[in-house]
Amino acid sequence: MLARRPTLLRLSVLLALVATSVCAFAQEKESRWAAKDDPVAKALIELERKWAEAGCTHNGIEANILAEDFHGVAPDGTQYDKSKAVQESQSTAPPERECKMFDVKVHFFGDTVAVLYGSESAIHPGTSKHGEHTIRLTWTDTWLMRNGKWQIVAAEDMPTVLK
Repeated sequence: MLARRPTLLRLSVLLALVATSVCAFAQEKESRWAAKDDPVAKALIELERKWAEAGCTHNGIEANILAEDFHGVAPDGTQYDKSKAVQESQSTAPPERECKMFDVKVHFFGDTVAVLYGSESAIHPGTSKHGEHTIRLTWTDTWLMRNGKWQIVAAEDMPTVLK
């Protein structure tokens, strides 16, 4: 009986290593950066462009692209949900100007999750606290395919004020 325990232990360790390797290989195989001509990536980037332009156009895209359980972190560090984002998009505040989106990278995790990394800038109108200024945001948005529709479930923006 004592002679079998080292063999069983080695076999258990070997099986654990094989299982871990298979899981890691499967995850690595499903994880991929999108090619420039990937149609899903192009569609997601176009939706991101509309969101980046929303400050200039007040296009209301937030109602369509944010999931009901969406959670975001604003440039000032506050947290918000879909209802707050939609409410702010309907604001009568003066629009931003020169909204631009820059390079966006798309990383797929299987067929139902995509993380988009990008940046954008806009000229914000003057307020009582700050005068007119340009802000550039670097962001990460997590998209999830649900019921045949891509939606953002999480977003985080990091600001860089440009002079």
